[in-house]
Amino acid sequence: MKYFIADTHFNHENIIKYCNRPFQNSKEMNEYIVNKWNSVVTKNDIVYHLGDVGFGSTEELKQLVGKLNGTKILIRGNHDYKRGINGWKEVGFSEVYKKKLILGNLILTHEPIEIEENYINIFGHIHDKPLDERFDKSKHICVSCDVIEYTPICIDK
Repeated sequence: MKYFIADTHFNHENIIKYCNRPFQNSKEMNEYIVNKWNSVVTKNDIVYHLGDVGFGSTEELKQLVGKLNGTKILIRGNHDYKRGINGWKEVGFSEVYKKKLILGNLILTHEPIEIEENYINIFGHIHDKPLDERFDKSKHICVSCDVIEYTPICIDK
């Protein structure tokens, strides 16, 4: 199965206030997201993380990402650029892309983008904020963890 999620923001205390996440601290948030992830993703699944993985040292993130089931593929978000592609691979992602990845008619990006007629854009970045009116809601799917109950969603859904 193929799953999608974005904006986990592991170890990011301020995201709790910014997005009104229901956690006391980032440790509680991290554990919750790991548990939700592993409640649906098996070791044989693929998860496309559409950016803004988290903060911390390579070792801290490696421990967290190592707890997550599945093969993890990253499309880097705006908070992911300080760590290079090899750095993210060291953390535990098998593939890392800079801006986008096209899978059939799906265009995976961190931020919503303009797309051609027969495509669907799967993205994150906006968290729980409304999609800009210039985008067709029927062709843009937000997978920020804030709007998918912190649980990766399956491609079939």
